[in-house]
Amino acid sequence: MSHDPTVNAGDIARLAGVGRAAVSNWRRRHDDFPDPIGGTANQPLFSLRQVESWLRRYGKSYQVSLGDRVWQRLKAAGDLRLGELVAQAGALLTRPAQGPESPVEDGLEPELAELVLELAEQLGALTAYEFLCERYLEAHSRQLSVTREDVAGLMVRLVRPTGSTILDPACGVGTLLLAPTHDRHAQTEPGAARMLGQELSETSAAITASRLRLRGIEAQVVSGDSMRHDGFAGERADAVVCDPPFNERAWGYEELTGDPRWEYGLPPRGEPELAWVQHCLTHVKPRGLVAILMPPAAASRKAGRRIRANLLRAGALRAVIALPGSDLWLLRRPAAGERPPSEVLILDATADLEIVEPAWEAYLEDRSDQTVRIIDLLADEVDMTPARHQRRDDVGKAYAEARDRFMAAASAPPDLKVLEQPLDQPATTLGDLIKEGLVTTSQAPPKMAADGGEVPVLTSDDVLNGTPPSGATTTQQGLIAIRPGDVVASYSSVRVMADGGAVLGPHLTLYRVDARRLDPDFLAGFLRAAGGRATTGSSRFDVRRTRLPRLSLKEQKAYGDAFRQLAVLEDAIRETSTLGQALIRLGLDGLADGHLHPPAHGLTP
Repeated sequence: MSHDPTVNAGDIARLAGVGRAAVSNWRRRHDDFPDPIGGTANQPLFSLRQVESWLRRYGKSYQVSLGDRVWQRLKAAGDLRLGELVAQAGALLTRPAQGPESPVEDGLEPELAELVLELAEQLGALTAYEFLCERYLEAHSRQLSVTREDVAGLMVRLVRPTGSTILDPACGVGTLLLAPTHDRHAQTEPGAARMLGQELSETSAAITASRLRLRGIEAQVVSGDSMRHDGFAGERADAVVCDPPFNERAWGYEELTGDPRWEYGLPPRGEPELAWVQHCLTHVKPRGLVAILMPPAAASRKAGRRIRANLLRAGALRAVIALPGSDLWLLRRPAAGERPPSEVLILDATADLEIVEPAWEAYLEDRSDQTVRIIDLLADEVDMTPARHQRRDDVGKAYAEARDRFMAAASAPPDLKVLEQPLDQPATTLGDLIKEGLVTTSQAPPKMAADGGEVPVLTSDDVLNGTPPSGATTTQQGLIAIRPGDVVASYSSVRVMADGGAVLGPHLTLYRVDARRLDPDFLAGFLRAAGGRATTGSSRFDVRRTRLPRLSLKEQKAYGDAFRQLAVLEDAIRETSTLGQALIRLGLDGLADGHLHPPAHGLTP
């Protein structure tokens, strides 16, 4: 490529192993820092070559990994072609499995193609391509809508039968179709399924196809408008999953007025999601299940009342479940002569996704206490909003429990002494600690996959969210067993492990300290203060220059306690945010319907 590869401030921070604030300081304090060559005033782009030269000139330690080299070369073509080039890289890596015909013609320039193949040789084709896809999604997070991974896994588990064919008619970059390969709870092997997908964007469809094929999954992915140009007309899958575009007014109302898919009624112009619901039902076998995400308003909007009523009467709509930011509708295509159910499951799971599967199982076994009679819904506005059907006799109890959980989750910051001048303490670096034998470092095997097997794997998301190991891999040489007290770092977070029993996942670095001379929380705190940039795979940073004060073990533990309290505070803030939303909702409901009462000003309940 003739284009000069560019980097933004975040890329420069990753290269140099510093925070973004440091890059901003360099730009302000150094007149010779490279000027932007593109981008915008808020998000400038710099020449990678000029930045490298500047870093060398000022002795800033950095290392550009092969993955970053490939990514920057892809970015050099500009944002408009970035998705196309990522798709072409996938076509290149899957060429042997695809045969001569490819959904996207291999158009990479020879030098870039060689770099992509070299990266695949170093990391494995799947890991290399997922790295490029992750960077692409990060760069276009505002343009690309991606289903939350935990929600995607839940949707597939709820509807997927053994050995099934699964269709996603709005597959995006394949999140829902890939969910079984990421989900430790999946009951069947990913390879047992056949995946079908359609996506409006040819680029996204090609990326999805490559991601599936690199996992050895039988797949057929086509591009095109599912509403106007159904790529699987006449095909019926065992299950359908879908996260359709919300509020898309130009969905084809005028052209599709007489379409045979509208078995439950012509969707109003302003109800495109009800068109997607019926499209999905068309493509599932009798007794097959559909899981589709819907905007919360779709459960109650007046314009969709008739179609909701018809879905209930026919026994097609079986559950409406409130999730964070959207509702999940579960549907079942009625079989000929089948008697429809008398009740529908309506559940609020915004505070806890873990309640969904047990509730769905109880409903299927006709033992649920969270159902609403369909006849009652039909007599009203067919309003299936979960918050409206919260069991009234439980509101007060639920509010009290939510309040107690909220208060218990709250945490106070450490009581830190404020100094007028910073302490002048003798310092060392992480590199020196490693040389002295106080710290040893480890990484996962370079071609390790974490999407299936019997060995629990700690992933980058687990480190970031403070959750238990969610990945899994097969027994193989080179696995790094995690021990209590190990410090594990990703590109964005650092965590001191309280438990063992899992192995280190890709893109993580493990720091094991000599506990007789070094406190792990002390080390983790300073790593995190330096930006938490201790990572391998996605980028390789020289964190050995991270500075730490030379202190006695007792003094280290004092720092470690403070750092640990800050980590606990962060986890508490994350938890109380979720609990607080549930508490507010219950308080509003309880005050509105009389189950809760304000205690002040002489009012009596």
